[in-house]
Amino acid sequence: MKILQLDKNHPLISEQLTAKGFVVEEDHTSTYDEVLEKISDYEGIIIRSRIPLDENFLTKASHLKFIARVGAGMENIDLKIADKLNIKLINSPEGNRDSVAEHVVGMLLILMNRLFIASNEVKNGIWKREENRGDELLGKTFGIIGYGNMGKATAKRLSGFGVEVIFHDILPNLSDEFATQVSLAELQKRADILSLHIPLTDETNYLIDESFISKMAKNFYFINTARGKNLKTKALVEAIENGKILGACLDVLEFEKASFENLEIENQDLTYLLDSEKVIVTPHIAGWTSQSKEKLAQVIVDKILKDFLL
Repeated sequence: MKILQLDKNHPLISEQLTAKGFVVEEDHTSTYDEVLEKISDYEGIIIRSRIPLDENFLTKASHLKFIARVGAGMENIDLKIADKLNIKLINSPEGNRDSVAEHVVGMLLILMNRLFIASNEVKNGIWKREENRGDELLGKTFGIIGYGNMGKATAKRLSGFGVEVIFHDILPNLSDEFATQVSLAELQKRADILSLHIPLTDETNYLIDESFISKMAKNFYFINTARGKNLKTKALVEAIENGKILGACLDVLEFEKASFENLEIENQDLTYLLDSEKVIVTPHIAGWTSQSKEKLAQVIVDKILKDFLL
């Protein structure tokens, strides 16, 4: 089987697949149109986010049997067309769920305890104690939307912090030892902290908007390590300004390019977030550790071998 790898990933992908008799070719630079010209030669594609696999692309990929995404989200792929063409879709959320969970907890502790602010002040000769008094996790209710790999790993990491973890998911009967499933209305009533762990779909685009925020009973902390467009940025800014949102931890932004490699636009709302002491922003790295790079790759290899090793 001939496979095209369109992004630079951990070398174990090529090494292990080649050892099992697959032909893996690397192309990390060709444009969409250039890849389109040769895609009919391949039976498999391994990608991250560099090139969108839309209807035009998939129709031209006449011999394609699978698409493997090194990561969790699949929004760069036309899922309906892939299903229609019987192309198997493979992703690897198991590979970076632990990294995402640790990033969530880390960002939240930094925000609630003003660690970046206090550290920078001390480094600049400023010694403030009362002004940097923190807020404890202990006793709070932590609300999760989306209880898949990332949501479950986050709940597990929180088990030692003395918080009550509740979650909402479109699938039923997912409660476990780390978290209790509730309705969305109950989550909005009880949560002191809200963390998103959902894919980007038509249903979840701008899920967190003015209406959603207004239904939150308490003032709350907000965390997004899912997708930038799950959140309407303007609504976030307004909620921070009026005190409804106490602070925000953002690893993803509405204004990222589709490849996640840079910001697409800059505007007044983004400038506000970047300047605010109540916001921590990281460049889409929640799932981006040395360990997750290898684990993501290994999950992809294992799934390809399971389904396509003759």
